[in-house]
Amino acid sequence: MSGIRRVDDERVALPEAARLEKVRADRVQRAAQPSDGNRAAPPAGGDGSAGAAGNVGGYNNFWVDNGTEYFSIDGQKRMSIIVDPPDGRMPPLTPAAQQRIARFARPTSDAGENDPGFEGPTAYDDPERRPLGERCLLGFGSTAGPPSLPVLYNNFHQIVQTPATVLILNEMVHDARVVRMNAEHLPPAIRKWMGDSVGRWEGDTLVVDTTNFTDKTRFRGSSDNLHVVERFSRIDARTLRYRFTVEDSQTWGRPWSGEEAWPATAERLFEYACHEGNYALGGILRGARLREAERTKQ
Repeated sequence: MSGIRRVDDERVALPEAARLEKVRADRVQRAAQPSDGNRAAPPAGGDGSAGAAGNVGGYNNFWVDNGTEYFSIDGQKRMSIIVDPPDGRMPPLTPAAQQRIARFARPTSDAGENDPGFEGPTAYDDPERRPLGERCLLGFGSTAGPPSLPVLYNNFHQIVQTPATVLILNEMVHDARVVRMNAEHLPPAIRKWMGDSVGRWEGDTLVVDTTNFTDKTRFRGSSDNLHVVERFSRIDARTLRYRFTVEDSQTWGRPWSGEEAWPATAERLFEYACHEGNYALGGILRGARLREAERTKQ
C-alpha cells in the first residue's frame, strides 16, 4: 500500500500501521463480496457510491491490487515514498509549471500527445488525440518510469541483466526499459517517452541516469528537461531498495527524492492484454459521434 502522498511525517508507528492495515484489509474484504444478481442497474452517471456502480464503467474491487500493507525500510513502516524533503511532501511547483499544467486536463505520464491536452471540442476526433495510457501505448501513473511508481495493479517488475544492458520489464502494459551500461547519453535532439537511461555500478549499487525525455510524457507536470537518477541496491537477499531523485528546475523549486522496497516474489508476471486499437478506444470515439449527433438534433 504505497504511493506518493502528502503527509506530515513519512514514518508511521508500528501499532498505528497495523491498525490502518487492518482497516484496509477489512475494506478489501467487504468490497470483494459477491454482487447481488437481482440488483437494479445504477442510475445514469452512477449512484455516487464507491466502486463500479458509483463510477459507471470503472473497475470493481476484483481488478484492484495495490496492496494492503505499508512497505518497510530500515525497520520503519512508510506512509510516503518521498524521503526528501523529510516531511514527505513534494516541493511546490514553480509559477511557470503551474501555468503550463493549467493548459492540460491531466498533467501525468499518460497525458495526450498533442497540445493542449486531450480535453476540448477536438479531443475525440481521432485516436491520436487520446492519451498514451488510454491507447495502451504506455502504462499510466509512471509505472515504467522513471521514476517507477506503484499504481492500481500489475506492479511487478522483472530485471534482466546482460553484459551491456539492464532490462526492466514492467507488468503494467508490458513496458520495457533498456538501460545501456557505461554509455553516453544520446544527442539532445533524440527524445523518448521513457527517456534515455544509462547505467553504471557504484560498488553494489546500480545507478541509472535518465535524460532526453519528451514533452509527451509529463511526469506530474514535468517538462522535457526532467532528469531522474535511480539507485538499485539490496536491503537483503530478497529485497531491493529502489531510490530515485527527480530534478527539473522548470517544474519544481528543488530536487526531491523517494524510495520504496521491491520484494522478490515467486509469482508470475501476467500479460497485460491491452493494445492500441482495442475495442474500448473504438467505443470512446463512437460515443463521441453519438453525442455529436444528439446535439445536432437538439
